[in-house]
Amino acid sequence: MDLKARAKKLKTDIPALFLALKDDNTPIIAKIFAGITVAYALSPVDLVPDFIPVLGYLDDVILLPMLVALTIKFIPSDVLENNRRQAEGMWQDGKPKKWYYAIPIVIVWGIVIVLILKAII
Repeated sequence: MDLKARAKKLKTDIPALFLALKDDNTPIIAKIFAGITVAYALSPVDLVPDFIPVLGYLDDVILLPMLVALTIKFIPSDVLENNRRQAEGMWQDGKPKKWYYAIPIVIVWGIVIVLILKAII
């Protein structure tokens, strides 16, 4: 599988992991890993900032696919396939159809920024 196909698969797998979080048939350990993976994928803060040449994008190329692969190992195959089918329609024209799922993450980071600014001032 080439890099382009893997990137396209990630576009389906990450929303599928989000849907697996809400699925009652997903084991608890898989929900924990899915929560970490989805939060990391949607988070505007990376482990290694993107402005660092080469290393900044390595976490997106290596760490995120590793988290997705690890999470998928804990989800039963029938549950994962069902969530993948549901996730196929979540992206349109390269943008998420349900963009408002990112609102909680933006709020959390907003609170963190406000708390940091209060501590500094």
